[in-house]
Amino acid sequence: MPPKARITKEMIIETAFQIARAEGADKITARRISESLNCSTQPVLYHFATVEEIKAAVYQQADEYHTQWLMNMECGYEDPMLCIGMNYIRFAVEEKNLFRLLFQSNEFSGAGLQDLVQSDELEPIMQILAQEADVTIDEAKEIFSTLFVFTHGYASLFANNEMTYDEELLITSLTKVLFGAICAAKEVTNEKNI
Repeated sequence: MPPKARITKEMIIETAFQIARAEGADKITARRISESLNCSTQPVLYHFATVEEIKAAVYQQADEYHTQWLMNMECGYEDPMLCIGMNYIRFAVEEKNLFRLLFQSNEFSGAGLQDLVQSDELEPIMQILAQEADVTIDEAKEIFSTLFVFTHGYASLFANNEMTYDEELLITSLTKVLFGAICAAKEVTNEKNI
């Protein structure tokens, strides 16, 4: 009789991630994970004291996956911010359950938009935006806030509804918002300097 396969912590996280991706994070249970791994719940509960610990690890993995998705600059657009914005929306279209886990699960409870914009994880995006728009980092953060609210609104609509995805319309709209936010940030700076 061959020895039983050893169930690792990484296997549990990956299985739970795939469950969240396919069915939603609310479907992550010790029983559901053990069924997918073809084992008892004992190895799952050996590595994790609670299902909430598993969900926290899945959230972290989903966040890393999302970051890689966003930063894929092979989208065919010259403007990197347009690429990032469209990647964000496409993520919501193609990975609805992960989008909901990351952005509609009350993870940001008590935080404001400025807390998100100031996060260290967004620093590379702010650098790209500042360089591309020829603005300061503070101006880039203002521009990003406007762009994020617009993009997140579209993404949320797609993640929660069966809507028609019209890429051309989205690119046109996103380009206008980006251009308008850049112009507005520069205008405010010019007024302050007068």
